[in-house]
Amino acid sequence: MMIQFKDYKKNYGNTLILEFPVMELEHNIYWLKGENGSGKTTLIKSIAGLVPFEGEISVEGFHIKKHRIQYRNIVNYAEAEPLYPGFLTGSDLARFYAKVKSADAGQVTSLIKAFGISDYIANKTGTYSSGMAKKLSLALGFMGRPKLILLDEPLITLDQHSVEALKNTIVECYRAGVSFIITSHQEIDFTGFSPSRLLVQDKKIVQL
Repeated sequence: MMIQFKDYKKNYGNTLILEFPVMELEHNIYWLKGENGSGKTTLIKSIAGLVPFEGEISVEGFHIKKHRIQYRNIVNYAEAEPLYPGFLTGSDLARFYAKVKSADAGQVTSLIKAFGISDYIANKTGTYSSGMAKKLSLALGFMGRPKLILLDEPLITLDQHSVEALKNTIVECYRAGVSFIITSHQEIDFTGFSPSRLLVQDKKIVQL
């Protein structure tokens, strides 16, 4: 089983956000849908290890709380609205991610080219527009040898060329064995197949 949840529960204070006892997801591309405020980003951040929660999440047998290093090596995340320290350049961040994720130089160069950030990656991120920061975030999100990539609203602020680059990169990685959970208010049209759909509804996750 690729991704497993057991007794997952997330509260903010006394407010229950999400709760489900068991969910198992096979290798696939999943489109996570739900109303604003339903808990989509909370779930994504839980899987990424960015917010605490009750219960267990594991990816390919590695538990987020028991095998933190191994888990983080195989789970990547690109957030909806990335913010970086303005004094760092895109090149600084690419080198850091490449080291942490054990990405080779060829992969890094290929991702920078694919997302069209070569012309400004040496500039400080404080000078980036939201679209430029988004493309950098996506390039970083694919680095290394992940088995699961989490993409929170990946299409916002992207130009059409970058949207096509993103879709092509997702499909290429999926065929190489990488699974995806994607939140998006916009339909993502993958030529040849449709993503499986997950719905956040009534504080639970429903597989459609």
